[in-house]
Parts: sequence; structure tokens; C-alpha cells
Amino acid sequence: MKVMFDEIRNNKIKSWVLAFFFIILIGFLGGAIGYFYNNIYVGLSLAIIFGIIYSMIAFRSGDKMILSMSGAKPVTKKEYPHLYHTVEGLSVAAGLPAPKAYVIDDTALNAFATGRDPKNASITVTTGLMNKLNRQELEGVIAHEMSHVKNYDVRFMMLTAVLVGIITLLSDFLLRSFLWGGRHRRSSSSSGGGQAAIILIVVGLALAILSPLIGEAIKLAISRKREYMADANGAALTRYPPGLASALKKISKDPDPLVDKANKATAHLFISTPFRKKHGLMVRMFATHPPIHERIKRLEQM
Repeated sequence: MKVMFDEIRNNKIKSWVLAFFFIILIGFLGGAIGYFYNNIYVGLSLAIIFGIIYSMIAFRSGDKMILSMSGAKPVTKKEYPHLYHTVEGLSVAAGLPAPKAYVIDDTALNAFATGRDPKNASITVTTGLMNKLNRQELEGVIAHEMSHVKNYDVRFMMLTAVLVGIITLLSDFLLRSFLWGGRHRRSSSSSGGGQAAIILIVVGLALAILSPLIGEAIKLAISRKREYMADANGAALTRYPPGLASALKKISKDPDPLVDKANKATAHLFISTPFRKKHGLMVRMFATHPPIHERIKRLEQM
């Protein structure tokens, strides 16, 4: 148990270090935009202000937007008593306020948690998951999502997604500036810029192209790490690792894993990738989840 808590602490430290890296990257993009328009400090200041405002809006209403995009509907005790009581019972065991329960009408086997903290969190499952899993398997999945809530994964992953969004918007703006305003910038730099200005433009252009890819890769790396921890914590919460392992086996064999209303912005939140399975180096690099067979193997060894 001590090893588990040490790993959680280490993951949180590493995650905040990566979040700091995101902020530095946003600063570089702002500075590059400012340099392009002959005022680095104005560009840097505007990027930071934009980032703060965008983050605050997403922090306050990001979970509601995610639920709306996913087509999730709130659960009533009368309509889904088993799901309602499972969420309620596991929240007591975890020492948390009961998250709100939602359902997506979809045949795919999947689930996710979202929110900004344990007091403002929700757990969503598909109707396909409820129809195919038995009681112990469903408890394992809900416990996995409850662990995301307890470890504040839901908050951090939402903020990380916001930061990636900011980087993508700033990169797109910088790239468009180079493509459509490059002629003006080159003429101004040729009068007194020399080779240093050309190098800075090349670096800025490379940053504009690579920043979204770097940000997305980092976000997904964090997501994969946290899936392993949520599996371990969820198994500890139910005291029955085979329940979650069996649920993941059924999820891995789902003939149609596509969640109709899932998209790239929300994919990392689900317990398993909500898209059809593909293979290849780039697919593995930008995968939202670790290999499901490896997750099952770790649970079976607990």
C-alpha cells in the first residue's frame, strides 16, 4: 500500500512538472508571435492573459461541455437503480461525496469520469457497458473511475487538455502569421535583421508546427500513466482485482468499441479508447491508453 501511495505522489509531481513545461511552451509561442510583430513583450503578455482567461472558462464549465458533447443523460434512482446504488456505495467506501451518475445510450462498452474536484464530479457509463457486465465487473469499472476522481485526475486531465488547446490555437495563429504575413516580416528583417532574424523565423515556424504534436504527446503520456494507477486504486477499493480485470477483458473483445459522440478532445477520459482499434508506430505514440492486455496482466498479478 505504501508503494502505491508513493507512486501516486511521484506521478502528481511529474504531472505538475509537465504542466509547468506547457506554460513555458505557451510563453515561447507568445514571444515568437510578439517577435513577428516587433514586440516580444506584448506577444508574451497577450498569450499569458489569453491562457488565463481560456483556462478559467474551461475550468468552470469544462465538465458540463464534455457531458453535453458526449450526449450523457443524468441517472435517476428509479430508472437505473443498480448503477445509482453502485456509485453511491463506492463513494462511501472511497470517503468521497457521491459523484453524479450519467448514462450514454450507446452499445459500446465504455465509461469515463470528469469534473474539477470530488465535490463537482460525475461518472458516466454507456448502456452497452451496463448490459454486458455483471455486478462485480461493473463495480470494478466504477471503482476505476472513482479513483480518477479521488486522485484529482479529472481536474488535472481537464486542465492539461485546456493547455493543449491553448498551444494549438497559438501555434495556428503563429503559423498563419508566417504564411500570410511573412513577406512583410522578411522585408523588415532584411533591412537590419540579417541571419539572426532568419534563424529566429525558422525556429518560430518549427515551434508553430511541432508544439501541438509535443503538447498532445505529453497529454496522452500523462493519461496512460494515470490509467495504470486508477486500475490499481480501483482494485484496492473493491478488494477484488478480478472484477476489473474481467471487465477489461470484455471491453477489449467489444466488436464495436466506437462511442458515436466521442472525439479526440474527450478520448483520453474514457476507460478504454472509444475509437476503432488501429496499429502502427504513430498510433502507439498518440494512443490515449496503455495496452489493455498489459493492464489486465497487472491486475491479475495483484
